[in-house]
Amino acid sequence: MKNYFFTLLFLAAGFQLAVAQTEVFEDQLFLLPDVIFTKIETAKDYESSYELKIKQPLDHSDVSKGFFYQRAFLSHKGDDRPTVIITQGYSRTANRIGELAEFLGANQIDVEHRYFGESMPDSLDYNYLNLKQATADLHHIRQVFGEIYTGKWVSTGISKGGATTIFYRYYYPDDVDVSVPYVAPINREVEDQRLYTFLDTIGSDECREKIKSFQLQVLSNREKVLPLLKFYSLGAKVDYTYHTLEEAFEYTVLEYPFSFWQYGKDCDAIPAESASVDEMVTYLLSITDISFFGDKIIETYASHYYQSAQEMGYYGYETKEFEGHLIALPNDENPQATFVPNKMDINFDGQLLKDANDWLEKGVDRMIYINGALDTWSATAVPESEKGDAEWFFMEGKHHGTARIKNMTAAEKERFTAAMEKWLSMEIAE
Repeated sequence: MKNYFFTLLFLAAGFQLAVAQTEVFEDQLFLLPDVIFTKIETAKDYESSYELKIKQPLDHSDVSKGFFYQRAFLSHKGDDRPTVIITQGYSRTANRIGELAEFLGANQIDVEHRYFGESMPDSLDYNYLNLKQATADLHHIRQVFGEIYTGKWVSTGISKGGATTIFYRYYYPDDVDVSVPYVAPINREVEDQRLYTFLDTIGSDECREKIKSFQLQVLSNREKVLPLLKFYSLGAKVDYTYHTLEEAFEYTVLEYPFSFWQYGKDCDAIPAESASVDEMVTYLLSITDISFFGDKIIETYASHYYQSAQEMGYYGYETKEFEGHLIALPNDENPQATFVPNKMDINFDGQLLKDANDWLEKGVDRMIYINGALDTWSATAVPESEKGDAEWFFMEGKHHGTARIKNMTAAEKERFTAAMEKWLSMEIAE
């Protein structure tokens, strides 16, 4: 009984200490300018977690233009720990701890990108949706929370979020100690030709031929395929006003090779020529869902498409091998995969890509680029170079969803850990 009593007393004391520490931390949060916080369920192995609303200027160079509130999620581990800021490229609807924060035992601030999710101004003036403004949002957050977290800072992001990590470092080279972009494309032009070279060379000749044959097989059976896609769309409640159903169908077929390699699909799973129409459609939708070209998803990613068409670049679809098989889309030009809001006319400005690529070419210190060798987007990853104190990982057999620290080989993990320990001046417990 005596041991039981002292155990309870010890647990009660620990609980009271944790409560007291949280209250002290929340007093610190309360004093931060431009921050509204709401306590949420505490992430595993953290002291406390919060949803944040951070006041941001629409135009960081002219605050008279107005403000909006940017959503972020904060998980607090300790003032003495490093801090990871996640630079999302899209919306963030819930608090999730990324593997880099877990790896470092770090505090984490996960930032929703401006003009996505709840981080929307009252009026969607797209003139203020650009990387200069988006990275200024991150810089403001870094300044504000630097009052609490005075130790090492690391920025990271995945895909478009990874590209945002790189551009954040470009605009604010002294904000963080290390940057870790995952599967991050940095294009060189509005339609980067390296993507087409990748698709023409990745995998075996046999596999690429199977992919092309399957596309032609589906297009040749359009009269049987379209009714199935119509009923599928009705069940999935997908509407087509931005595109017609037939346009969406052709886009889906053209998108198939990009998605196939982006997520490392199996060549042996491609249906044979003897496959039924049902089997072909089921397989096609498992790789590229036609809903991707429906109104809801296009509207959800409108801001992404705008950024791609305006300054980040994207990709199109080569059609020369499908002459006579495309009816709804043009055969004489490569249709673009940027579906901008209201089909607005956007003039691409390539100056940022030129400047950023020139900066990267000179070498940037304390960068770790993580890419999957199978991933289509690895075609426009930052190329490996001996300039700068940086590390590159093009992980064999990994794709857009699996090129992660947890999937590194032992040798890769050792090299990654050594770089982080050197640049952060800390030991990392395995």
